[in-house]
Amino acid sequence: MRPGRPNPRAPTAPTEPATTYEATPMTAPSSPRLKITYATLRNDNEELHRLFEAGIEKARAQLGKHYSNHINGQPQHGEGEFEDRSPIDDSLLLGHFAKGTRQDAKDAIAAARAAFPGWSGTPWQERVVLLRKAADLISERQMELGALMAMEVGKNRLEALGDVEETADLIRYYCDQFEAHDGFDHRMGNLGDDAVHTRSVLKPHGVWAVISPFNFPFALSGGPAGGALVAGNTVVFKPSSDAPLLGIKLYEILAEAGLPNGVFNYVAGPGETVGSELQENDDIDGIVFTGSFEVGFELYKSFARDYPRPVIVEMGGKNPTIVSRKADLEEAAEGVMRAAFGFGGQKCSANSRVYVERPVHDEFVKLLADKTRQIKLGDPLGRENWLGPIINRKAMARYENAVGEAKREGQVVVGGERVTDGELGKGHFVAPTVVTGLPPSHRLFRDELFVPFVAVAPVDSIDEAIELSNDSPYGLTAGFYSEDQEEVQRFLDRIEAGVVYVNRRAGATTGAWPGIQPFGGWKASGSTGKAGGGLYYVQQFLREQSQTVVD
Repeated sequence: MRPGRPNPRAPTAPTEPATTYEATPMTAPSSPRLKITYATLRNDNEELHRLFEAGIEKARAQLGKHYSNHINGQPQHGEGEFEDRSPIDDSLLLGHFAKGTRQDAKDAIAAARAAFPGWSGTPWQERVVLLRKAADLISERQMELGALMAMEVGKNRLEALGDVEETADLIRYYCDQFEAHDGFDHRMGNLGDDAVHTRSVLKPHGVWAVISPFNFPFALSGGPAGGALVAGNTVVFKPSSDAPLLGIKLYEILAEAGLPNGVFNYVAGPGETVGSELQENDDIDGIVFTGSFEVGFELYKSFARDYPRPVIVEMGGKNPTIVSRKADLEEAAEGVMRAAFGFGGQKCSANSRVYVERPVHDEFVKLLADKTRQIKLGDPLGRENWLGPIINRKAMARYENAVGEAKREGQVVVGGERVTDGELGKGHFVAPTVVTGLPPSHRLFRDELFVPFVAVAPVDSIDEAIELSNDSPYGLTAGFYSEDQEEVQRFLDRIEAGVVYVNRRAGATTGAWPGIQPFGGWKASGSTGKAGGGLYYVQQFLREQSQTVVD
């Protein structure tokens, strides 16, 4: 075992005492289940693992099938097929998927357009009932869906189950918001004439496109789609080509919940065909895109060609954590490790740069390196493994390029290599990596990498750390560790990010949950300033009409 290499036989990453962040028993509509969130630190709930093992068996029975696109409730076969293989093992074929064409996308848009009058005319209370049923179906099947997600994108058990349950909770939260605001239909005032009655009514736009990423293949498809649908819009959904199977499962659940044909349409396929049609077609009234800044910003600029149309784009981050000399360093190292390496750093909220006050820099780096070496890397279907593979060969090349730069221009403290031992050689496994010795101006402190790689630099003050943190086009998440309340308030007052955490062991920059931490970015990280799972998100799928009626 070479120095700096994570030990494949080491125990899983450290956990909290039994009193903190337990998986909490909940009551599902038809059977007991376990509530798993991204703040769940423990991995020793035997009932959870028993249920997950049963979910794996159900999931395996679904692999290798041929899947169509679904337009207006009917299968549509596209032009040929593409394969979906697991990043755990290139030989594991998850399924064959119809390759959608521009014509398929046009047909789906036409179906959504035709279904819009009926769906928008359905009383909002009935839409809420159907979508809550869909959320309950997701929760009931969380183990099977979590196992499929582990196979398709490489999430460990807790991460996969969290993604599934977040999807259900996002849909429920948007239903709750619609209910709390009485369908967003409110009586307004008048100028003293009792014969004049004015109301403010929020109405749906029409047809929305939802283009989702691989990294949260359920939450970042079901969440936006749920917001659009409860508001009375219809949807054309394009999943990531790295995660079409979870997209199919979302379609099946919404159909089973009773959504009418044409209300939610599924079209998988290349971005240059299906994606381009969704971005360029004038019959798309609004669009949700989650992905890279380059693609998202071009979409933002080009979508409103003839007149303004709503665009919701979430475009990633280069998320900083600041560690004060007054921090609990063990807590800080734990939080950074979890946020930097959870799901292989493939979260837009991942912690990829850390600024540490110089007097505690070396001690912090040692603690972080020690915790990183304890990470259990392997097949994420195994309960003992905390870190699985990264998504594909392109991501591996990006990782290797970053590591090469760090070795030439700085120091790799731990990690810095592909892991090919035994069965891991069949997949896309890389070692979680901590680097130091790079100047804060280096591109590895500035470019989003989307791999398990974190750069650490010393600073002379909290003010310097805040300035470096804000010196980025991105502004998604940020973390801070200090026992000094004045420092904490200074951070909160000055940091330029949409989601911030202070002294959080469960994740320095990661772990938002619907109705708890609204999730959205500032600057180049997002287009609207309205956060998913928050108080103002669902209104983005609506437009206001003032209605004045005189008796």
